Amino acid sequence: MGKTTFVITDDAIFMRTLLRKIIEQEENYEVVAEASNGREAIEAARKYQPDILTLDITMPEMDGIQAVPEILKVSPKTNIIMVSAMGQQSMVIEAIKQGAKDFVVKPFEKSRVFQSIRNVLAMNE
Repeated sequence: MGKTTFVITDDAIFMRTLLRKIIEQEENYEVVAEASNGREAIEAARKYQPDILTLDITMPEMDGIQAVPEILKVSPKTNIIMVSAMGQQSMVIEAIKQGAKDFVVKPFEKSRVFQSIRNVLAMNE
């Protein structure tokens, strides 16, 4: 079995860097691309067909909720984990209705990020 591949989507570069550092602590996890908005996330999903794509909810151009169904169209096997700020529960619920599998809340807790990754990977076994 190869590495689990990730695309990280957030309009804030420091959030992408932070999430990349957390994910890449795990030997079998590889971040193959980063995206700064929903459109870029769709392109990255099409190109890399990642196992997991993290998706910030609030972004310019195209937000995470709009991007979910589009990502799943171009990469149906990709598991989407939403990244939300506190107080975005209704948006998280909407994203999950659209097909997202799980969510993590900023500021990230490393243990919660890994728990979410394990959760979505377990759904595919």
